[in-house]
Amino acid sequence: MGRNKFSQREIDIIRKLLGRKMAGNRNQQKMVRHTLRTVFEFNISDFNVQGKAFGPVELQECIRRGVIHVLDDATIATMKERYAERKQRDEALRQAEAVADGEVVDWQEVQRQWNEYYAQHPE
Repeated sequence: MGRNKFSQREIDIIRKLLGRKMAGNRNQQKMVRHTLRTVFEFNISDFNVQGKAFGPVELQECIRRGVIHVLDDATIATMKERYAERKQRDEALRQAEAVADGEVVDWQEVQRQWNEYYAQHPE
């Protein structure tokens, strides 16, 4: 599941991209969907009816029904910041768990030990 809250500027860009998707060939459509997913975290499958095309008209209908929310830029920026912090914290937790389980080596700890050893035993 991607986002369902966007700034007006993001909605304007998404609308243009959906228009390009509707007019493009298969390869162009794939590129637009990829951009929507990676840049905007906008997954068409979260909003469309299975088997039906999703374009600018359907986007506007989702906004009208309240499925997609348009918020101010500051609120969106704060949400993105919190998401990035949460993602970084989750990755650090995952890494710590992998080290604790012996799945990976904590290379920062190895580097610290290496530096400590050579500081005590200069050649």
